[in-house]
Amino acid sequence: MKVIVFGATGSLGRHIVRSLLAHGHKVTGFSRSGVWPDGIGGNDARMLRGDVLNAGQVAAAIEGQDAVICALGAGMKGEIRTMGTETIIAGMQESGVKRLICLSSLGVGDSAPVLNFWWRRIMFGLLLRAAFADHHTQEDLVKTSGLDWTIVRPGAFQDGDPLGTYHVGDLREKRGQLSLKMRRADVADFMVRQIDNATFLHQAPSLSY
Repeated sequence: MKVIVFGATGSLGRHIVRSLLAHGHKVTGFSRSGVWPDGIGGNDARMLRGDVLNAGQVAAAIEGQDAVICALGAGMKGEIRTMGTETIIAGMQESGVKRLICLSSLGVGDSAPVLNFWWRRIMFGLLLRAAFADHHTQEDLVKTSGLDWTIVRPGAFQDGDPLGTYHVGDLREKRGQLSLKMRRADVADFMVRQIDNATFLHQAPSLSY
């Protein structure tokens, strides 16, 4: 399949691109730099330079794709994910591309009870409050988009080789039993596997070790 990745050069996006290529997909990356990180490229990977807030550039990039993966990051800033996701959704609606896999975060929406005190009150309640609010608004946009969406809510990112085994789905009953962490490689593999899998269509599964 032809898949475009927004946020392709980010810390997770790089893993997503590698996983897509390993699964035999043809990948289009979209980033401000327009340059692949070292170790990525080849005939099945092309890179487009553009601004995710530029509606014309985004719509043109999505045209002819089979699926879209949104892995936008905003760090400590707020609303970047929301604005970028809104532009992506509009581009998908314009071009008729329906499948959207969107990165969110464990703790957003009905997954909030999974978090412990530190994550709920300190990290997301204070330090990352703006970014967390951005995820909430982003999810609302995706859920009302009319697209064939899946939202993925992983725990805090870790480096390292994929473990391949983790908890997935509605994890509220597992509160206190989870690490609340996920390796980027496992998150990427899960997101890629959703492209042609309807198991979590119109759902927001959580991921955690």
